[in-house]
Amino acid sequence: MNWDWSFALQAAPQIAAGMGITLISTGIGSLTAIILGLVFALLVRSRVILIRVPTRVVVDFIRGTPLLVQLFAIFYILPDIGILLQPLVAGVIGLGIHYAAYLSEVYRAGIDNIPLGQWEAGTAANLTRWQVMRYVILPQAIPVMLPTIGNYILSMFKETPLLSVITVVEMMSIAGGISTTTYRFLEPITIVGFYFLLLSLPCAMALQRMERWVKS
Repeated sequence: MNWDWSFALQAAPQIAAGMGITLISTGIGSLTAIILGLVFALLVRSRVILIRVPTRVVVDFIRGTPLLVQLFAIFYILPDIGILLQPLVAGVIGLGIHYAAYLSEVYRAGIDNIPLGQWEAGTAANLTRWQVMRYVILPQAIPVMLPTIGNYILSMFKETPLLSVITVVEMMSIAGGISTTTYRFLEPITIVGFYFLLLSLPCAMALQRMERWVKS
């Protein structure tokens, strides 16, 4: 198939119209994953077995199943029990929960990397376990975790085309619609890839700078 510049220039603005939904999905999904991931990590560290074990099972289940399956379950199966979500809401929830499970392991590793003496010092200062976590441990652990968290967010951004399977109208969905009606796939799919590259490269450069800052 030969590249058709006139067709590509016509399709590019149409596909770009879905860029906002892609960015919104990534932004809200990232915020959900960052907050919920920390919640998962703290619950897994709970001393109460009835909290720790179920949370561990949930996190392992989420990490052990594909994002695509989870999106289908949220959008197509939950309505059977009366939970009906709009496509974008279902997509954001799916992305957020899926990556929260992975980020919980990042948080756990970062917290476990803090020397035991920091916990002992906080306890000696008459701080509660939660206060030690909030004021002593997390401020030291989070800067080290930022590059890894950033990499997961970048991965989430590149997986937003999966939302097209639950009828979210983002860049890949628009490109698919153009390809279906014109029977030309080369230009629309290439344009989607170019847009993702255009948006992800600055993020990748920022992550590299962040890693250098953390190591310095």
